[in-house]
Amino acid sequence: MTEVISVDPHHPQPDSIAKAAEIIRGGGLVAFPTETVYGLGADAKNEAAIRKIFAAKGRPSDNPLIVHVASRAMLDRVAFASGDDTLRLIEHFWPGPLTLVLRRRDYIADSVSAGLSTVAVRMPDNSIALDLVEASATPVAAPSANLSGRPSPTRASHVQQDLAGKVDLILDGGETNIGIESTVLDLTGDHPVILRPGWVSREALSQLVGTVELATSDESLKRSPGTRHRHYSPRARVVVVESGSGISLEQLCSAHMASSRVGVISHSRVAVEDPRIRDIRLGESAESYARSIYSSLRELDEWDADIIIVEGINDTGEGEAVMDRLRRAASSDEDR
Repeated sequence: MTEVISVDPHHPQPDSIAKAAEIIRGGGLVAFPTETVYGLGADAKNEAAIRKIFAAKGRPSDNPLIVHVASRAMLDRVAFASGDDTLRLIEHFWPGPLTLVLRRRDYIADSVSAGLSTVAVRMPDNSIALDLVEASATPVAAPSANLSGRPSPTRASHVQQDLAGKVDLILDGGETNIGIESTVLDLTGDHPVILRPGWVSREALSQLVGTVELATSDESLKRSPGTRHRHYSPRARVVVVESGSGISLEQLCSAHMASSRVGVISHSRVAVEDPRIRDIRLGESAESYARSIYSSLRELDEWDADIIIVEGINDTGEGEAVMDRLRRAASSDEDR
């Protein structure tokens, strides 16, 4: 059975954190909130524990995990963190939703990095997460706490939907603040390269370290989670209406509702009223979409939508990460 404990997100109860840390040190699995999404944590040094993560999620073994640290001293046990850009990024963005790909040390289990010489590592900006990592006294490897390929969990109930009975403990700290995953930035080459767009935008990074490229080659992308396999997808088929495309949501709904239950996620009013259509209205900002997009996809899945039509937003700034997730949710494995 999976135990669920409610934890104050601002002042985590020490006894709850201690219980979760004991599970981590004992080789078990604990789901916990971060500022982005809920993570599924295990001791990053323990090969057997890391394999439990892959088994619980049904995650491909060539998809690396992100290691969470609570201090600079812990980072230095995990990776080689040096150079002006690296130190500047850590000082400015940590704790926060920025994952850095660095040269790994042998301290962590090989499976964490999918056999690569690099490791993805970050310091979360969440009191529960930081307290758990610190109390565990070990770096904690933690991908999103969902079945592989499903929308990421932003509430403890999402974790229960996907992983009940597969994890030892869920720390319920309420809904996550941001709702979309961290930016993954590779610092192992000649120039910083974004492997996965995230909540720290390319513009914000460029202001600090100069030109930042966006990875396109599979050789680069394999260093990051969430880039090459099916991700963020509900059971229903997803159709994304790109911002400025001129495509009418009403026409799309009418075209599909004769044979399908149609879910809609939009920031515009959909002028079609029919019991075969369910519309979830979000604000037009990237913040609104990020906070609610995964829960909305899950809600429409529970409603048994056959198709989900999503109205896109501008893909600049933080919107780039939101649209990256939506386009991946709408694609198939053959498209990747």
